[in-house]
Amino acid sequence: MTVSTLNTEELLLLCKNKNQTAQFEIYNRYSKAMFNVAYRIVKDQHYAEDVMQEGFLKAFNNIDAYKNEVAFGAWLKKIIVNTSIDFYKKNTKFKPEDLTDTIHKIEEVDQYQCETLDFTNLRVQQVIEAMNTLKASYSVILTLFFIEGYDQEEISEIMNISYANCRTTLSRAKDCLRLKLMKI
Repeated sequence: MTVSTLNTEELLLLCKNKNQTAQFEIYNRYSKAMFNVAYRIVKDQHYAEDVMQEGFLKAFNNIDAYKNEVAFGAWLKKIIVNTSIDFYKKNTKFKPEDLTDTIHKIEEVDQYQCETLDFTNLRVQQVIEAMNTLKASYSVILTLFFIEGYDQEEISEIMNISYANCRTTLSRAKDCLRLKLMKI
């Protein structure tokens, strides 16, 4: 029987015994999805590949910590997200803003204009491009919330910010994105 015919649980048992063939099979099964996760955060193909590989190394080195409480893909994704954010913070001087010291005013939007705007016709690529033009903290928090599907509590843990700060930042990021999309 070859490793390609084994299910994920069987492969993980082999990975716990440092079986490199099983590790390579796990890598092949999950690498595309994990690359996409890393790429959406670090926004550079080459760095995303490095971050993804570093994340896989962390996962394989800590495979004994995986206890089947969540799906393996979700466990691995959390490692990749955390590795991506660590990389992003180190290389872009990203610092979560202290919202108690920052006064940020969103432009007032004409309510009628919002109601008549048809967001359903926007293409996904336009939304992603608009997200990428926002400041770094907004782009990351929107990616984690809308694309990766994390809730606000998980995002506050991942970004190491308070829950209230997360809610406020997410709200402001959504407002900024809405304003950008209205101009498209």
